[in-house]
Amino acid sequence: MRRPLIAGNWKMNGLSADAVALAGALRDRLDGLEGVDRVVCPPHIHLAAVAGELAQSAIAVGAQNCADAPQGARTGEVAADMVADAGARYVILGHSERRQYYGEDEALIAARCGQALAAGLRPILCVGETLEAREGDRTEATVAEQIHGVLDRLGAEGLGQGVVAYEPVWAIGTGRTATAEQAQQVHGFIRGQLAERLGGSAADAMRILYGGSMKADNAEALLAQPDVDGGLIGGASLQADSFAAICAAAARG
Repeated sequence: MRRPLIAGNWKMNGLSADAVALAGALRDRLDGLEGVDRVVCPPHIHLAAVAGELAQSAIAVGAQNCADAPQGARTGEVAADMVADAGARYVILGHSERRQYYGEDEALIAARCGQALAAGLRPILCVGETLEAREGDRTEATVAEQIHGVLDRLGAEGLGQGVVAYEPVWAIGTGRTATAEQAQQVHGFIRGQLAERLGGSAADAMRILYGGSMKADNAEALLAQPDVDGGLIGGASLQADSFAAICAAAARG
């Protein structure tokens, strides 16, 4: 059995006091909850403060990105070992917003993954198709290209103890909804692709999260699917009650 993981992506939201307050509220609401791993990913500038607030809790901290190179002359970037030093244990890589707004491709994402693994971080590798790709019946081709484009460059090391997150970009903030069955179809395909590259045992052990606007009211149905091992939560992670409700749904299994 894969232990479910619920990861909150706070994106570019909150000042320092907001981040610490949210972390504290989550700590209090999730205290004693068993059967689910949970991670919060604040903006880089709040990592250390949030990690400090959560130091005595079971909630891990993740970053939203890391550099594709070690420390050096990369103005504006944050190296993976800096992220780890600030208290992070996970890092989101290849998020659809990074691909869309900043043109990140598989070569760059793979380099970031390599740096993350070298720093002892667990990557949360995001993959997923746009509305155009889905309507053109290119969902599987797109997802396969994203997975293999990274694994081709990482080699036998694979993703280490990392995680894959499926983001149906077409179902995020568009008013369209991905059904639990649609999510399972792609999650099962992803696991098959991982098995081809990493072997069946490694693929069976790797957690695949759903990142398509999981909320408290749809979490149970999504998490009931055999290859949905948790969620990468966006907007709902900014409210302690809604994030806690999703974690509770995952814990119920």
